[in-house]
Amino acid sequence: MISIIITSFKEPKTIGRAIEAFQNQKGVKEQFEIIVAAPDEETLNVARKYAKKDKKIKIFKDPGKGKSYALNLLLAKIKGEIIILSDGDVYVSENSVQEILKKFEDSENRKFSDSSKEETFEDKKVGCVSGRPVSIDSKNNIFGYWSHLLTDSAHKLREKSNKKGFLECSGYLWAFRNKIIKKFPLDVGEDTIVPIMFYLKGMRIEYAPKAKVFVSYPKNLKDFLKQKRRTAGAHDNISEYVSLEKIPRMKTFLNELSGSFFVLVYPRNFKELFYTFLLFPVRFYIWLSLIYNLKIKGRKYTDSWKRIESTK
Repeated sequence: MISIIITSFKEPKTIGRAIEAFQNQKGVKEQFEIIVAAPDEETLNVARKYAKKDKKIKIFKDPGKGKSYALNLLLAKIKGEIIILSDGDVYVSENSVQEILKKFEDSENRKFSDSSKEETFEDKKVGCVSGRPVSIDSKNNIFGYWSHLLTDSAHKLREKSNKKGFLECSGYLWAFRNKIIKKFPLDVGEDTIVPIMFYLKGMRIEYAPKAKVFVSYPKNLKDFLKQKRRTAGAHDNISEYVSLEKIPRMKTFLNELSGSFFVLVYPRNFKELFYTFLLFPVRFYIWLSLIYNLKIKGRKYTDSWKRIESTK
């Protein structure tokens, strides 16, 4: 049994597309349920129309206290062996579920001829799997171009990290084994802390690049800054739950610098090169503002529903 959770907040225009993408999956032999979780009636009313026609679809009205809060409530109720999570404002490719499940199945079916050999990360059971975000925005404008550059850069980083058995998952599409993590913190991004919790239990985190999730990104500077601050800020409180020396880190300022070569060879024309150079001071400003808010003002990440309007 597979449980698919679509978390949403005031997304009646896109929740139908998100549901249909999971309904139309190919190659999935396992039984699955689709749970639509949202605090607002306008989104739930659209989902209810789908639920009337498809018994696999279930509705969960969350209290509106944030995504992680809603997921913690659902964890105690879900029966699926694998939990797949996605959002109401994105949609997945028709093979996404199959590609994610392959990663879990490969670790279950692996057999070794020499049982006395020392265990390596390849031998460990898979605990979490991340899909691959793909931008649906046009490269012809600066924010669309930035979305492609950053998602493709993250793809390269995840491929590299996958060889080490650990990577941070994408909240747009990811999955984990049920009944292992009973509850997770509300002051750290769930797609950040849950992979860490599995990793510290001796499990491997895998990347499924063929499991694509299509995303619309911010269309103006205000929303771009807001989203990136929130994404980076989701790491603020990790040290309160785990020693940073025990885990590999992906989203750090130094990692961004190390990825500069890919960023510089990515442009295909002068306009894209110009857009690329404009991104550097913006990203630097984001890191400075995070440091200022965290170290000077003492502001930290908190779980809440916050819309990025231009992505809707």
